Order: sequence, then structure tokens, then C-alpha cells
Amino acid sequence: MDQAAQPITTSRVARPVAVAGVAKARRNRQRLIKNIVAHAVLIAFSIAFMVPFYWMLVSSLKTNQQIFTIPIQWLPDPPRWENYSEALNYPNFPFLRFLGNSVFYSVSVTIGTVISCAAVGYGFARLRFPFRDTLFYITIATLMIPFIVTFIPTYILFKNFGLIGSYTPLILPAFLGNAFFIFMMRQFFLGLPNELADAARVDGAGHFRTFWQVMLPLVKPALMVVAVFTFLGTWNDFLGPLIYLSDNKLYPLSLGLYAFRAQRTTEWALMMAASTITTLPLIIIFFFTQRYFLEGIKLTGLKG
Repeated sequence: MDQAAQPITTSRVARPVAVAGVAKARRNRQRLIKNIVAHAVLIAFSIAFMVPFYWMLVSSLKTNQQIFTIPIQWLPDPPRWENYSEALNYPNFPFLRFLGNSVFYSVSVTIGTVISCAAVGYGFARLRFPFRDTLFYITIATLMIPFIVTFIPTYILFKNFGLIGSYTPLILPAFLGNAFFIFMMRQFFLGLPNELADAARVDGAGHFRTFWQVMLPLVKPALMVVAVFTFLGTWNDFLGPLIYLSDNKLYPLSLGLYAFRAQRTTEWALMMAASTITTLPLIIIFFFTQRYFLEGIKLTGLKG
């Protein structure tokens, strides 16, 4: 009896194990197929997004005739590297001056935005004062106000102060904070342990010292997110300089390239070369800051 029952018991145990193994293999195969499809879609979208940049790059190494040839010439033959030197030294197009203006404008706005948003976000997160929550809600509500609604009053205000035609109307608002980045910094500061501020207070540190020496070093990823987003947006800003600047010597690259195209509509190769040089600083900045940038996005999304 016992010997006869032994094979039956073993088969009953082995059958569920085999079924489970088949189900696990099926799940692994389905997961593999999903991953392949997802990566294929991402690669396809990446290629689609890279095509304009690739076309700008190869066009910067062509002649004007080669840019518009049919069928499309995907590789320059031969490459014209001298297009870059001609674009940098083209008459009535002071590229280096425009580059310096863009660097000054972008760095100034980035510094002002990072400092102001970090300070205000820390105040909303850690300090207790009357109407704190009300002021925070009002700050967030400004995100729903369209830019065009505040544009005319702001322009009239700066005009009455005699600041039109300089970078002051473009840089000064950055030191007054940005509602979105204030909200982001507040959420990040709320995620830090309260024990850190309590320990600093026990050691005799005031609010400013606690903010500057204790809290601020802990939010470097969030600061990097604010800095990168602000720098990218300011570097590509076209409407602000177009409205407030009248002297072409003060033009940033975004406005300088437009003026170059308006004057020389046929110099497409030089235009592409100048546009490529304009894009390179953004690529370099993201390449060196991507670790902090992605970490900041991840942590900011997790903080409640």
C-alpha cells in the first residue's frame, strides 16, 4: 500500500510545480516582450526628436545649395568647417558679444531665481508667521494668471522708472521669486527631518544660519533642478529681450540670430552654424549636471 501510494503522491506534488514553472516562464516572456516594445518605441521617439538637431548639425557643414538639394543629402560632401569661423566673424553679426549677453542674462536670472525661491520656499515650509498659509495659496494662485494679463502693467511700471532698454526689467523679477519653483522648494523642505532644525536651534543657530548652513546643502538636487530649468528657459527666451531691449548691442543670442536671419535670409549655412554653437552650451550644461538634475526630479516627485 505504501509503495503503491508513493508514486501517486510524487506526481501530485510535481504537477503543480510544473504548472507554476510554465506560468512563471510565460510571465517572464510577456515581460520581455513588453520591455522590447517599450524600448523600441522610446528609441523611435528619440530618433524622431534627434532628426531636427542632426539636420541643423549637418546643414551647418554644407553650402546653401546642398541644404536644399533633392533628394535630401544627409551627409555633407565635403564638410565645410569654415562655416563656423565665418559665422563667428560675419560682418554686422557680433556673435561673441551676443554670447556674452546671453551668458550674463541667463546666469543673472538663474542666480536670482535660485536664491529667491529657496528663501521663500524655506520660509513657507519652516517658519511660522501670521497668514502664512494664505500667502502661500495666493502665491500658488498666481500660476493661473496668464502672462499677457501682467505684461502691460509690468511694462508700464518699468517704463515709468525709466528702465526700458536695459536688462533690469528682465533680471529684477527673478529676485522676486517664481511661484512654481517656490512651491517645489517648499515641498522639498517639508520632506527634511525636523530634528535637523531643532539640533541647529539648540546649538544657537538662528533661522538664517539654519537655512544657509544646515538646510540649503541638503536640497542641492532641488536647487539644481531650479537652476537648470531656469537657465534653459532664459537662454532660449526671445519675447522678453524683444520687448525690453532696443539696442542691438544688448541682444542675446536668441534675438541676435533672429536679427541675423532678417538681414541675411540666404545665409542658411551660416545660420545653422551659429544655431549649433548656440545650442552647444545647453548640451554641455546638461551633460555635466544630469546626475544632480535627474536626482532632483526623482526626489522632488517623492516628497509630499
